[in-house]
Order: sequence, then structure tokens, then C-alpha cells
Amino acid sequence: MLPSTTRSLVTTLYDDARMVVELADLPLPAPGPDEVVVQVEAAPINPSDLGLMFGPALTAQASYEEGRVSAPVPPAAMKALANRIGQQLGIGNEGAGLVVAAGSGAQALVGRRVAAFAGAMYSQYRVIPAAGCMVLPEGVSAREGAAAFVNPLTALGFIETMRADGMSAMVHTAAASNLGQMLVKLCRADGIPLVNIVRSPDQVALLRSIGARHVLDSTSPAFPDELAQALSETGARVVFDAIGGGPLLGTILTTMEKVANADGAYSRYGSTQAKRGYVYGALDMAPITLPRTLGFVWDVSGWLLAPMMERLGPEARARMHGRVATELTTTFACHYKGELSLADALSREAVEDYTRRATGSKFLILPSAPL
Repeated sequence: MLPSTTRSLVTTLYDDARMVVELADLPLPAPGPDEVVVQVEAAPINPSDLGLMFGPALTAQASYEEGRVSAPVPPAAMKALANRIGQQLGIGNEGAGLVVAAGSGAQALVGRRVAAFAGAMYSQYRVIPAAGCMVLPEGVSAREGAAAFVNPLTALGFIETMRADGMSAMVHTAAASNLGQMLVKLCRADGIPLVNIVRSPDQVALLRSIGARHVLDSTSPAFPDELAQALSETGARVVFDAIGGGPLLGTILTTMEKVANADGAYSRYGSTQAKRGYVYGALDMAPITLPRTLGFVWDVSGWLLAPMMERLGPEARARMHGRVATELTTTFACHYKGELSLADALSREAVEDYTRRATGSKFLILPSAPL
């Protein structure tokens, strides 16, 4: 017998400039003919989830009550979020769990463990279209399948985008993340030259330990020269940037231009070598700084998973989903710092930890765990 409500984490922006994240009991509707009810067992906290969960709120100034966190939002951010005021939104892009009920057209999924990219997954139960579920291979747990969409499909999407752009090598920033480690493994397997940019010697060691060849520490005095050497060796002319602010993207593109002009030929317009930057993250909220030494053959744009999947088309999507399903516990294995119940996710210690967005601080929420 299904309950009539489901305990969930929700986020609401109030007109007094407070972002409130709290536990709420929401109605649990009956599934439609082609829908399933998933008892959500595991759901990761991704940077994109934090963007909805707290947004620009100042979590360092948050106040805590049982089952509730309230944080102030700066005035400038309130203007940008005017359309969100008063809306109670479910959190959690992806997750996995057991199908416990289904409509008449989806009965075959009852009793199967599935992963889904459905939103509002920080909930004990979630009604999801059956077509949006990925059945997990036999023996793969919900914990192992919880992050089957965002990071794996993003990593594969980078490769598909690179190829669609006519490129054969790439640069990736914040490369020691779970996503970055997946990309290292994929590029090794597919023979794709990859330049990894990280922010500490420990992260250099981590990526080298899993087989990365070009790993550069952006805090090192030798970084400019090492970057030029790596770009020259790999021919990389496209960068996928997780930082999203500050000078790093401009430095990479400028170095690409410098390498392209290494033959000494002069043109007041710069090289004719195409250079592309895709910004897919916002670890740094500062403006992106682009020097005027880039030449004129370059572009910078945003990269978002769902629109990119649509643009790539059904054949590419099917290929990507198939690879994820077969390599969930190897190439796409995800590592977590800790696990949290829905209530634990609102503790001061947990919020302060996962909102740092630091490499190695990824958490897994267990919505069906006892509160």
C-alpha cells in the first residue's frame, strides 16, 4: 500500500530575501498508465542541484532549525530571481531506486531498480514516466546507479560535442572531479588526447594515478609554459570549463592562439585556427575575463546537458545511454565523501561541507533512509 504523501526536500525563495530549504510532506499521486512509482534509495548532490537548492544565498550566514535551513539572498540576486519568488521547488536532478508500483502500461518495471533524471529526486517516493527510466543491470545497486545521468552523459557529451566540432583533442578544467575522472578514463579508452587542469599537486597525483598523461596545476609558476607544451603536443583547440569565471578560460584560449602562431607568421588578425570554449559550470561567479590577444577566430558559449542531448540527436543519445549502462561500475563509478538522510542533509555540518563545492566533497542523499 503506497502512502498518500512523500517526505521531500524543497526550496523556496521568499520576498523578504530568504532562501529556505526544508523537509515537506507532499502529496503522492497515483501513477498514470505509463508511469511508475520509484522508492528513491539514493540521489547525489551535484553542483547543478546546489544551484537550485541554495542558488546565490549566503549559506555562511544561514540559520538552522530542525528540518529547515534559511539563508539570506543578496539584493542584486533577488532582482535576477524575481520570477522564482514564492515557488516551492523539488530538488535533486537524478537518482535511483526500486519501482514499487506502476500504471497499466508499465507493470513490467515493478520490482526493478531504475535510475532516472527526473528532478525532485530528494524524495522518499517519486512518480516518473516509465520512458524516462534506465533499468539498472542485474547486481547494480541504487547507490551505484544514482549518478547514471548527469556526470556520465556530460563526459560523453563533451566527446560528442568535440567530434561534432571537427576537433580531436580537448582541455578540461576542474578535472579532478568525479566527472573529470570519468573523462580521463573515457579519453584513454577512445584514444583522445586530453589536457587536464587542476588546482593542487594532490589532484595532479590523483589523475596521474588513473592514467592521465597531461595534468597541469594552474597554481604552479610553471603552468603557462606547461600549458603551451601540452596544447602543442595534443593539438587541443576546444576547452570545457567548469570554473566559469575569472581569467583561466581566457588564459587557455590565449595560449591556444600563441601555439597556433608558433611558426612565426604574422597577421594583424591573428591565426586562422578555430578555438572554442564551452562553459558548463560556475565554480567562480566572477565575470569571465578574455584578453584581446585571442585573435579573431574563436567563440565562447554555454554548454548545458539537456539541450545538448537534444541537439546531438537520437542515434548519439542511444549510443551514450548504452555505454553508461554497460560501464556503470567501472568507467562511470562515482565516489562519495559521505551519505546523508534527508534530515541529515539540512544539518549545519553537512550544508557547510557540500556547499563548498570542493573536489572530493560529493555527497549522496539516501531519501528512504530513516529520518
